[in-house]
Amino acid sequence: MENKIQTLTLPVEGMTCASCVARVEKTLSRVPGVESAAVNLATEKATVKFNPTLVTPEQMAIAVEEAGYKLILSEMQVKAGATEVSDGYQKLQREFFISAALTLPIMIFSMISMTDWFMSVSPFNMDDVNRILFLATTVVMFVAGKRFFSVAWKLAKRFESDMNTLVSVGTGVAYLYSSVVVLFPDWLPASVNTMDVYFDTSATIITLILLGKVLEARAKQRASDAMKKLLSIQPKTAHVKRGGRYVDIAVDDVVVDDLILVRPGEKIPVDGLIESGETSIDESMMTGESIPVHKKKGDKVIGGTINTTGSIEFRAVAVGHDTMLAHIVRLVEEAQGSKAPIQSLADKIASVFVPAVIGIAIFTFTVGFVVGNLEFSQALIHAIAVLIIACPCALGLATPTAIMVGTGRGATLGVLIKNAESLERAGSITTVVFDKTGTVTEGKPAVVDVIPLNGFSEEELIMLSASVEYQSEHPLSKAIVEYASTKNIMVQPVTSFLANPGFGVTGKVHGKNVTIGNEMFLRESLINISSAHELMLNFQKEGKTVIFIGVERKLAGLIAIADTVRATTKEAIQQLNSMNINIALLTGDNNITAQAIAKEVGVDTVVANLLPKDKAEFIKHLQAKGEIVAMVGDGINDAPALAQAQVSMAMASGTDVALETADVVLMRHDLVAVVRAIKLSRRTIRTIKENLFWAFIYNVIGIPLAAFGMLSPTFAAAAMAFSSVSVVTNSLRLRKAKISSV
Repeated sequence: MENKIQTLTLPVEGMTCASCVARVEKTLSRVPGVESAAVNLATEKATVKFNPTLVTPEQMAIAVEEAGYKLILSEMQVKAGATEVSDGYQKLQREFFISAALTLPIMIFSMISMTDWFMSVSPFNMDDVNRILFLATTVVMFVAGKRFFSVAWKLAKRFESDMNTLVSVGTGVAYLYSSVVVLFPDWLPASVNTMDVYFDTSATIITLILLGKVLEARAKQRASDAMKKLLSIQPKTAHVKRGGRYVDIAVDDVVVDDLILVRPGEKIPVDGLIESGETSIDESMMTGESIPVHKKKGDKVIGGTINTTGSIEFRAVAVGHDTMLAHIVRLVEEAQGSKAPIQSLADKIASVFVPAVIGIAIFTFTVGFVVGNLEFSQALIHAIAVLIIACPCALGLATPTAIMVGTGRGATLGVLIKNAESLERAGSITTVVFDKTGTVTEGKPAVVDVIPLNGFSEEELIMLSASVEYQSEHPLSKAIVEYASTKNIMVQPVTSFLANPGFGVTGKVHGKNVTIGNEMFLRESLINISSAHELMLNFQKEGKTVIFIGVERKLAGLIAIADTVRATTKEAIQQLNSMNINIALLTGDNNITAQAIAKEVGVDTVVANLLPKDKAEFIKHLQAKGEIVAMVGDGINDAPALAQAQVSMAMASGTDVALETADVVLMRHDLVAVVRAIKLSRRTIRTIKENLFWAFIYNVIGIPLAAFGMLSPTFAAAAMAFSSVSVVTNSLRLRKAKISSV
């Protein structure tokens, strides 16, 4: 029996920069049984694919803890972790305020103590001033700045380093040198001036970096607003029938088959089917549709949507992690935690960044002091500036913050992008291939003509066809079954049912062999349909799909089915054309019907009479010519084509197979969402490139300037602190970006 690989997305505590991400990924990847691990600094989560027969989440957590971080497993831990994140942010604010409150007088004291006026009026001499500065800076360093030193020490014990190492070494060297000057001046050569202390430098660096961390944390919270909005959709309680009466219980306690009452203005708590009542439901938070949808007995309701008019009772069919809302949240979480290929270069640089910077700092000090004849303290300041200005955080945040905001923005636009790789590829699409039924059209075909032949009555023809088609999931099958229902014609038991995707279905009704399908299928079944050929052509010219019914190898009649084109299809086609994207329409339907639909929506390339494998072959042919192909589908017949395309998109109303195969799920029932997905991808990738450019150029320019003494450590600290903030802020612009203008 083949072992099934499982995927978990779990919070990780203790990460501060790209080096931490690389360390946690490497730790998880080395655990036997783990297939892959992707860690995201922006979301502070790890997505792990593993074999549950070889490793447990608990074993992974132990490995991560040994590396100096914490992998949160249980739901209770997640909730506790969320509380800790909130508490952590408040603690970070407190540390900043303490540091700022002390740093301001430290800076003022440091500046005025060097003036003749101060020395003439002050009761303190310079030694007294330096001791006061020493005490105040000690509090800043080891109270407000404790977080940097504690992490750096843990890493040092394992011979590892990260951003905390740079901050700790940079500020620590300045602090220790100044402390020796103040407390043990006899240890130093007589040439060292006791005014050469840098307490203000250490304190200012800690304060500025803490300020950067506060702003970064606030920006990251704003970046996750889309996820918070999704999570807040579900109500907390439900009116459930228990013991013959309705009681209010927590939504977490609702189980499948519970009967639930929802009054006007209340939210639907879980997914279900209406058993009594009629109403209109606002599904805009799920699908983006602004007009409430009319619902009656037998219709599906979605958890998190709002009941607007009447009271309804519905039976719960999906609860907890199985609801559509939960599925959407998982999709967004997984997408935000995934990595785009464009990030690989930043990851490679981040893995060697900190050791390289420490080496550059040592080289800077050595050359400045030994070769450049700089004073010891001056060479030291140059080295400190190199350590402080280097920022692996900006590199680590450049891609994940943009992915996080971009996928969250997509969710608000009704476009669920499953992973960062698909998001990146979508921006390069050169050809979009549409399936016809249920994609270009509404997917709600209806029977418009019934033509019985050879002695069969209309009622008998509908009964036989509906009975067999009842076993099929195809939209055309459902149209026939629904037509039978409106005519009060009962379906009959069927035996020997067999579906031939792309052709038709067969089965036995009351012992009679019934064959239903297209022209080709009936011909291959040796049923003569020549008497209906002219009727078929006339219907096809009107854009109708013709279904033939044969009984015991005799033509019993035909049914014409029509499907209306989606209202926004023409607009979507026009926008794609304006973006210089090629468009093709594929269908298993006949060529005459397909051409009629294509002409209506403005598509020139049409390929009809295709089997599921033929659709995939058509896409493969396009790819061989260098095209980047997106397939937009809906039904089960699209699954092979969706799997073949570089980017697969499925309507949310489609089958489970199509939704599982697709890279992008279109929640709104219109094709303009395809345009939005491509434009959002292009805008997000542009933002990532901007972030990476500034992260790289900042370090490429900043480190040499610091090494040559052109930047003070204080300025370096400010630049370092705000480099990360600028990257996150640039990513946040995606939340308000006009996708339609891209």
